[in-house]
Amino acid sequence: MRNPADVLPILSQQYVFDARGVARRFRHAAIFGALNALEPGEVMRFVNDHDPLPLLAQIEQHFGPRVGIGYVAREPGNIVIDFSVNAVD
Repeated sequence: MRNPADVLPILSQQYVFDARGVARRFRHAAIFGALNALEPGEVMRFVNDHDPLPLLAQIEQHFGPRVGIGYVAREPGNIVIDFSVNAVD
């Protein structure tokens, strides 16, 4: 299995959130808390063992254009998503 940091170069304002190490019952709250803590221009690289489609829908509904979603890797057992925080007027 590839190291998520090896998929793309780490940007200077990028933080890795490995959801595989967070208990399932706390994952969504932890992810939302992490996204709320990010400033415009920062990126959270999310790593998981499954494609979190319901979570992505919740993030889009809650944050709207403030958080961009971009897949870096989308393979069975290896999902890597960059959440980028945008300045919104």
